[in-house]
Amino acid sequence: MNPEPIPGLYIHIPFCLSKCPYCDFYSSTDTSALPLFLEALLKEIEMYSNRFRAFDTLYIGGGTPSLLNPLQLEIILEKIRETFNLPPTSEITVETNPADLNRSYLQSLRDIGINRINIGVQSFDQEILKFLGRRHSVKEAISAMEASRGAGFANVGLDLIYGIPEQTIDSWLDALNQAVAFSPEHLSCYQLTLESKTPLEKRYQAGEFFIPGEESQYEFFLKTSQFLEDAGYIHYEVSNFARGTELTSRHNQKYWDHSPYLGLGPAAHSFQDNRRWWNYRSMGQYVTAIHLGSPPVEETESPTLEQLRLEALYLGLRTKKGIFLEDFKRRFGYDLLTEKRKTLNKLQEEGLVSIDNGQLCPTPAGLAVADSLSLI
Repeated sequence: MNPEPIPGLYIHIPFCLSKCPYCDFYSSTDTSALPLFLEALLKEIEMYSNRFRAFDTLYIGGGTPSLLNPLQLEIILEKIRETFNLPPTSEITVETNPADLNRSYLQSLRDIGINRINIGVQSFDQEILKFLGRRHSVKEAISAMEASRGAGFANVGLDLIYGIPEQTIDSWLDALNQAVAFSPEHLSCYQLTLESKTPLEKRYQAGEFFIPGEESQYEFFLKTSQFLEDAGYIHYEVSNFARGTELTSRHNQKYWDHSPYLGLGPAAHSFQDNRRWWNYRSMGQYVTAIHLGSPPVEETESPTLEQLRLEALYLGLRTKKGIFLEDFKRRFGYDLLTEKRKTLNKLQEEGLVSIDNGQLCPTPAGLAVADSLSLI
């Protein structure tokens, strides 16, 4: 039997100085409510003291967590350490905007125990940054990377976006080349997604711009994978690359393998004992519920074994390690090799998956169409 996985902790900071037109994560530009939020968050942490004992990853996302000053982040971390067991070996990540970063600020983050930062660079092209509505400049992105090294961070991740209107493969590979020059430990390369009802999606529907078609998207994906693997990175999940297995995002992997996790803050999601729940996507409702002494949970659900099986298939085929067939059979009572023999043989012939030593894994070409693979 595998040991019970240690849960991960996510904290959602729901504030941004400005909203990016492509983003549909919950956040507000009214930072005057920040003190009220922090007070509520500390109380929400206490509400789970008897339900969760320990975490070995903490991810502070948003929104824009780097809007918080080091003292505010330290208060959150101290409360977590008082309430739960957070071992010294834990991975503690904070998402940041390059415009907020300087060496002094980053050194303060290291001093309070943050050991991993993720920098939302998105592009090294000023025109693309303008199109994406980012508030930082290319100069600030470069400065942020240099400052993170100067502050002593040895685990730095960069986020980049591709598939921008009129972007060429060559210009994208140039951006990757600039990113790799900083030797970040982790890279997340996301294809631009037009989320429903976002300002950018509305502009697209109005015919203001076009995005690359499926063939171009496929080429972008494969060129990205090839370039970064040639540069020494492991393509370990559809959008994620690491400079070694020990530098993969330990926190994100909990979402992909059905490990338990607790999400705190407005709109945050949690999963434990095959049960999911999520918080109100509203600062007002979130704070009110906590003020009344109740967890700010909007809804809960208990997925069936069949739903969990389909999720495990979907998530597993988005990762390089794929699915351990015996483990899958033991967890869900479903033998993929027997039930899906014909389909799996066809996928192997098409070069989309491999089956070796009891492991079903997507190839790079398979990762490019991972969402379709899960429909086997």
